[in-house]
Amino acid sequence: MTKLSILDLAPIAQGKSAADSFRNTLDLAQHADRWGFNRYWLAEHHGMPGIASAATALLIGHVAGGTQRIRVGAGGIMLPNHSPLVIAEQFGTLEALYPGRIDLGLGRAPGSDQTTARALRRNLMSDADEFPRDVLELIDLMSDDPDQPVLAVPGRGAKVPVWILGSSLFGAQLAAALGLPYAFASHFAPQQLMQAIEIYRATFRPSAFQAQPYVMLGFNVFAADTNEQANYIATSWQQSFVNLRSGRPSKLPPPVPGYFEQCSPPAQNLLSQILSCAAVGNPDTVRRQMQDFIDRTGANELMITSNIFDHSDRLHSYEIVASLQNSLRSPLSPAFA
Repeated sequence: MTKLSILDLAPIAQGKSAADSFRNTLDLAQHADRWGFNRYWLAEHHGMPGIASAATALLIGHVAGGTQRIRVGAGGIMLPNHSPLVIAEQFGTLEALYPGRIDLGLGRAPGSDQTTARALRRNLMSDADEFPRDVLELIDLMSDDPDQPVLAVPGRGAKVPVWILGSSLFGAQLAAALGLPYAFASHFAPQQLMQAIEIYRATFRPSAFQAQPYVMLGFNVFAADTNEQANYIATSWQQSFVNLRSGRPSKLPPPVPGYFEQCSPPAQNLLSQILSCAAVGNPDTVRRQMQDFIDRTGANELMITSNIFDHSDRLHSYEIVASLQNSLRSPLSPAFA
């Protein structure tokens, strides 16, 4: 059975505030905990009017404190924005508070535009280029016997599971070389998906962290009782994605009937690419589209994201996904073993 998890950007809908977003995040996480989802991840973004998860470690603590079973983590922390010591201390603290439930996904993008990234007071070019070194330093800081004079307290001995995140071939190569699990951001950048997971599986080196390659893929789902309703609620995500790629990031807008048909040809082409890693429809349609994606990619786990304007519609979409989990087959091809 392919595991299912949730990626939450803590979206801020038009007319709502960050406080509303945080209440919705905790409510969704508590439902996900009961519905049997495997993980609940939050992502670091900065300077985005519609994303409230900038202080990612704080929000992870909020979610972990309000849930019982589900793993909670970062999908991810953008390591060039931080010193490895600070992240080791933050996630060592989270692991001490919620033992055995914390994940740490790491990315090398800044999670913002360059102006905002400069405001984070880091040297982008050198830090991004030093990402592999920073990953190794962070892992060492959380080991039992760090090979450096500075100690992360809390942090030392925490052994928080580390994932490499990516949307290009670089992350696949690094995750394989270090023997770490790999999460690909196919929910917003699917262009190199198949090549990245092929490289990761083919070049994976077993390690003390992971004996075999493990692939988790981002996947958009907009589920409703009817195909018509699902296509309608998906238009909020479509609008926000087009706005973002057009340099006009915005709060999550309300749905608009027939939005895709009203878009310009370039916008339709952009959305068509993203829809290759999405399921939109009633329960039967969503189950079929999810199964097709699992069969095509051999994913060990899907990280489901659903940016839906109305919170009750969002909850219902995830409830439908949870009801499908036992009916989804693991990949059939031995090539994915």
